[in-house]
Amino acid sequence: MRALAIAATGMNAQQLNVEVTANNIANINTTGFKRGRAEFTDLLYQTERLAGAPERGGESAVPEGAQLGLGVRATAIRNLHQQGSLSSTANKLDLALNGPGWFQISGADGETLYTRAGAFNKNADGQLVTADGYAVEPSITIPSNTVEVLINQTGQVFARIDGQSALQDLGQLTLASFANPAGLDPLGGNLYRQTEASGSATTGVPGDAGFGSVHQGYLENSNVDSVREITHLIAAQRAYELNSKIIEAADQMLATVSQGIR
Repeated sequence: MRALAIAATGMNAQQLNVEVTANNIANINTTGFKRGRAEFTDLLYQTERLAGAPERGGESAVPEGAQLGLGVRATAIRNLHQQGSLSSTANKLDLALNGPGWFQISGADGETLYTRAGAFNKNADGQLVTADGYAVEPSITIPSNTVEVLINQTGQVFARIDGQSALQDLGQLTLASFANPAGLDPLGGNLYRQTEASGSATTGVPGDAGFGSVHQGYLENSNVDSVREITHLIAAQRAYELNSKIIEAADQMLATVSQGIR
């Protein structure tokens, strides 16, 4: 009975739906996290009667056919790169992006990675790094006698040096943008890698056309909406239950047939 296999694909799809929602809720407080959405498509159709085929008398075509779908499958888990709200931290090395763009990070093997999480710090050499110790690109080194770091909305980094009245220019932060951010490969640790689907990175200065601005002393919150996720969870749970009811009904029908054979 095909209903068993069809309903099984529905249960697998809704299980994935729940797992994506669970990951969203688990990361509701993760800085710069972008929520995911499971997307599905129908499977192949089995033709019982072909539309347009001639009638038995051969005089006219059948106006509509009979095609039975064989279930559903997952096609993608799309990361929705929508802006998250900004929260004040009063930490001078916390940076948030308001608008499009990604901070560029030098990975462990020198590969350039990308993040929206601007919770930066200094390493032992005074270099601006992520919480995992990966250096920010372009490299920014803060002198040891710095009493204050100032970063404006266009990404220029200045240091107020002890005993000096003039600010020292430490460098310029640049951002990256992609034609298709949904195609970026999530690596965990708030990091993404470019792929063929995302396209190559285009770099620019914060505040330029196509790039957001930098806000010092702020962090971008996760864009997960708890009410929306709970609503999705309830809908996925009910859909899972309905598919399980289909399996129960098909099982009862098969039981009726087997009892009749005896």
